[in-house]
Amino acid sequence: MSPHKTPPAATATLCVVHPHAAAIDVHSDNHVVCVGPGQVQTFGAYTADLRALVAHLSRHGVTSVVLESTGVYWIPLFELLESRGFEVFLIEPSQARHCGARPKTDVLDCQWLQRLHTFGLLRPSFRPPASVRPLRGYWRQRQTLVRYAASHVQHLQKALEQMNVKLTEVASDITGVTGSAIITAILAGERDPQVLAALRHDRCARSVDEYARALQGTWQPEHLFALKQAWELYQFCQRQITACDQQIRDELARLPDRAPGRPFTPKPRQRGRKSNDVRFEGTGPLFRAVGVDLTQIDGIDVSTALVILAELGADVSRFPTEKHFASWLRLCPCLEQSNHTTKNRAPRRGKNRLAQALRMAAQAASRTKTALAAFYHRIKARIGGRGAITATAHKLALLVYRMLKYGVAYVRQSLEEYAARVREQTERRLRRQAARLGYELVPRAAASPP
Repeated sequence: MSPHKTPPAATATLCVVHPHAAAIDVHSDNHVVCVGPGQVQTFGAYTADLRALVAHLSRHGVTSVVLESTGVYWIPLFELLESRGFEVFLIEPSQARHCGARPKTDVLDCQWLQRLHTFGLLRPSFRPPASVRPLRGYWRQRQTLVRYAASHVQHLQKALEQMNVKLTEVASDITGVTGSAIITAILAGERDPQVLAALRHDRCARSVDEYARALQGTWQPEHLFALKQAWELYQFCQRQITACDQQIRDELARLPDRAPGRPFTPKPRQRGRKSNDVRFEGTGPLFRAVGVDLTQIDGIDVSTALVILAELGADVSRFPTEKHFASWLRLCPCLEQSNHTTKNRAPRRGKNRLAQALRMAAQAASRTKTALAAFYHRIKARIGGRGAITATAHKLALLVYRMLKYGVAYVRQSLEEYAARVREQTERRLRRQAARLGYELVPRAAASPP
């Protein structure tokens, strides 16, 4: 008689996490909604259609909705659903794309999203709290205006070069005090190079004669017209940036005070103001809104601290640990392991405004005489400048996370302390290697004479 066969193990089943889930496939002109198996309906994208969509979800008892971040078309729908009390999950399109092969249609997409969301297989993207979203909108608009102004500066340079006016060769910034005065005089009709050169500031490195030689142009009318339009557009962008700064300052004043009664001593300014700096004193309002002074960290100025507050907020509880935070910023190397072989890959690609700001702060910190700069140069000697920038930005991200989570002040590490710590780590590593090889590491002073 054949032995009794063991019955197969019971098939594991997925647990329902969101029993009343719906999915929306977002487009510019319509939205495809799935509230259950076989229950798919298409709505328009006008405001009346969005309200009808919300009413449709309410009639079917939906409590949780998932939608993909498609362009900017999801924003009005997301805000309306959130205001009506729905739990809204905003996901990256790659999550659904990597979950099995199927025909690509709008109906099948929303059904697949609804099924994945029902079993809790989709991870929502990070969204800052509603209190800081207006600040984020104003700051992003300001960054757009700064890019527009930079393009108009290039147009100014092009128009000057076409007239063979070498202002860019003698002035480091053609929109500074000297450059603005000379361009304004040229547009007013002045053509004498000696008169134009006399407008230079006393602190300019080049002499009056060098300016006079550089300001002898051909003065073609079409190039003068292009110079005039580029200058007017640049001035307009500067006025718009000033208006954005006013909105940012007002928004900072509306945020709750997280540092009531705490003493505040601003860090002394190491350099003069640049053209793209915020045009108000933002260190104090930032300290009240965040609860700590992020500008005390080497490399982080008021603009970078504003990016941190606008993109993240003052609460980092969404990230359980600092490693989760660094991974969200994509500042960590990707580890791939297969058959006991671990491969270290470059960080995941992606655009994160906060990560970009931290990379720029790391580049600024590398030019200082601090422990962060020593760390940057040590990593640069090993893996190159690009990897050192990412590693230093990763260290800055950990400092920001600890300050925001625990509300502690930044303690600057001296170069001597950093050098002693690196020496201690090197000695410990060498002792372990010597022990594995059967040797003992003995200091030179304690070694016996030959």
